[in-house]
Amino acid sequence: MLSGSSIYLASNVFTAAVWFALLPVLTHFLDPREYGEAAMFTTLVGALSAFVGLNVVAASGRRHYDGGPPKELAEFMGACLQILAVSGLVALGAVLLFREQLSAVLGLAPRWLPWAVLVAVLSCLLQLRQSQWQVRGQSRPYAMLQSGEAATQALLSLVLVAALLQGGAGRIAAGIASASVFALLAVTLLRRDGLLKVRTWRPDHLKEALVFGVPLVPHVAASFVLAAADRVVVSAELGLAQAGIYMLAAHLAQAALLFFDAINQAYVPWLFERLKAGDAASRRRIVRYTYAWFAVLLAAAGIAFHVGPWLVRLVGGERYAAAGSAIPWLLLGQVFGGMYLMVTNYVFYGKRTGLLSAVTVASAAIHIALLLVLAPRLGIEGAAMAFCIAMGMRFLLTWWAAQRSHPMPWFALREGSPPAG
Repeated sequence: MLSGSSIYLASNVFTAAVWFALLPVLTHFLDPREYGEAAMFTTLVGALSAFVGLNVVAASGRRHYDGGPPKELAEFMGACLQILAVSGLVALGAVLLFREQLSAVLGLAPRWLPWAVLVAVLSCLLQLRQSQWQVRGQSRPYAMLQSGEAATQALLSLVLVAALLQGGAGRIAAGIASASVFALLAVTLLRRDGLLKVRTWRPDHLKEALVFGVPLVPHVAASFVLAAADRVVVSAELGLAQAGIYMLAAHLAQAALLFFDAINQAYVPWLFERLKAGDAASRRRIVRYTYAWFAVLLAAAGIAFHVGPWLVRLVGGERYAAAGSAIPWLLLGQVFGGMYLMVTNYVFYGKRTGLLSAVTVASAAIHIALLLVLAPRLGIEGAAMAFCIAMGMRFLLTWWAAQRSHPMPWFALREGSPPAG
């Protein structure tokens, strides 16, 4: 697990380093309004990803652990592509139908809305390939594809924004182009490895993928609300320029998420194999490691309150200095997100996706309520505080759901202690 984590971490660090190097260029050539427009395009892609594909990536990853001949998995992946195609067309129709309303809420030109649907579909194709590497513990090709896509997108952004002076449109176009190239590569690699059969009709596979993925739609949608509602509210209440300033802080805080994601990518296969074995001593050891990890994360959060404002000034300069009040709360919220990843895996293992959706929807509702109260009164700092509190609530509620889904000895760490739950 540690070996895999180091590779995932190296890839995520590389990705973060590329974007950290690019951020001063973007903030120099883009004013806060242009930066906000490009960020809102990315936000819309994230929102659409909650529906496009209906979580076939998670379904295909979980399908690996059920075993069976390779042909079955290839046909299952083909069924996932069919679901992705249909859901993508439905999303496109909805976006075109409500393009004026979406444009007004997001502050995004209507011409970019269909492109956001395309990027969401392409991103799902890329994740399908990466998921099959992850469940097999093949971290190196996963990391190479991720790093290549990040480097390509950053290079295109540099050319279009800094060299050709295309503004926010150049940043968006770079994302579209890189997603197209790497999605095509992902599909090619799936077919080369015998993991995808396009010409197939398996209603049983379609049903299996939908039964797993559809209950997750509220979870993914609510996760988007947790991650992005603050940006939408800041844009609507305080203006696109303030949204751009806030988004710089959010992007910096997301560097922590890249680190947590790297750990989790290697942790999931390691954890699932041990949960499958059902060894009591191993389960107690997992719990002890988890508590130690929580302690490390909370200590890091304390440091973030001192380092965060300085980091904003270093990267964005004085035009973005106001983001310094928001970044400590955003970083603490991301720490709660890292703790959440350590407990949510038990819900997926137990296939209690409906319970996870209920928890995430409740957390998202708390987030929106806090945003509507704090953002108008405290500005971008209030929005960041709302995010932090909601992420903390999601962690605690998911921990409860995890114990309901697959009980672990959270309060029985010594041999011979009565089991928890």
